[in-house]
Amino acid sequence: MAALDRVKVLVLGDSGVGKSSLVHLLCQNQVLGNPSWTVGCSVDVRIHDYKEGTPEEKTYYIELWDVGGSVGSASSVKSTRAVFYNLLNGIILVHDLTNKKSSQNLYRWSLEALNRDVAPTGVLVTNGDYDREQFADNQIPLLVIGTKLDQIPETKRNEVLTRTAFLAEDFNAEEINLDCTNPRYLAAGSSNAVKLSRFFDKVIEKRYFLRDGNQVCQFS
Repeated sequence: MAALDRVKVLVLGDSGVGKSSLVHLLCQNQVLGNPSWTVGCSVDVRIHDYKEGTPEEKTYYIELWDVGGSVGSASSVKSTRAVFYNLLNGIILVHDLTNKKSSQNLYRWSLEALNRDVAPTGVLVTNGDYDREQFADNQIPLLVIGTKLDQIPETKRNEVLTRTAFLAEDFNAEEINLDCTNPRYLAAGSSNAVKLSRFFDKVIEKRYFLRDGNQVCQFS
């Protein structure tokens, strides 16, 4: 069997939001029984069928890079993480739906990865205001995933999901909200599974194809 082409997708977010559990669910289709803190970066692989069910269908490897979630502002911390940001093709931004601060910190995570060649500047979002211009030229596909949906009381769910919908809109990204301990949220044919597949297709297209469908030069 010929080696499969691959793309690199970063999984970013604060410590404790459930990135490792999410990656395990995406790659193994199983619940991670005893998640531990990620030190540095952990990489797992998911097999994805691009444009499944069409004549253009092709199988790719999706490398999911789960980056440790320390939000220390020291430049040394960011410089250490910067080595993982090279040659990225997509970003999954993960936040805890029960923790508003983890949602707000997604702006900082995304800008840190997308501006990896720029010296760290400390606070990237001033007074909670988001500057859309910072993403005006972004060509990297983004997906926002909210975890711990099961832990939100029914009486508060609409309020929380309305707030996070604006978050995804800021990033010009689709959003998925789920419980990483329940595989049914990503069941085949579900709206979440469709969004996920669409995101991976977009990452592959940006990496390997021009807008007119012609394949571009591939780099290792």
